[in-house]
Amino acid sequence: MGEEKRKGESPIPDNVKEVLNEEQMIALRKIEGYGWELRFIRRPLFQTVVPVVVSSKGDQIGVLEEDGRLNLETTIGHRGSE
Repeated sequence: MGEEKRKGESPIPDNVKEVLNEEQMIALRKIEGYGWELRFIRRPLFQTVVPVVVSSKGDQIGVLEEDGRLNLETTIGHRGSE
């Protein structure tokens, strides 16, 4: 595995309600009802955050867009994915 990029930051910050906007929070609560979970939030410098979610079976990964849409057509991967 490569060098840790987060430098001590947790994959999901404690202040998630301050990091995600209202549309993303609403969408997250909805999809959590279907078993999806927030896996991590990418926080690139000087760019918008990228909340990454995974299905309950772990077979689908998606991104919550700024407008709350779930984007399943993403190229984002995570550790442990194939």
